[in-house]
Amino acid sequence: MNADIAPMIVPAEFPELQALAWNRDAARPIPAEEAFALYERNWRFVDQKRLTTREKLLIQTLADKFGRGILLTTV
Repeated sequence: MNADIAPMIVPAEFPELQALAWNRDAARPIPAEEAFALYERNWRFVDQKRLTTREKLLIQTLADKFGRGILLTTV
């Protein structure tokens, strides 16, 4: 996937990212690279059954851009 990604992501627009960003204002945009890091560091807390198609696409796009196509989900 070669989709462009917005430089800032609003966690409130993605249910699982919003849950991961519980300690901050979910309506405030965060850098895309920070969103990727949140998913990667906290993947064990992501309810994969709740991921919307849009959020799955976001995660894949972030992984393509910042993780060379890979989301590291294990320690």
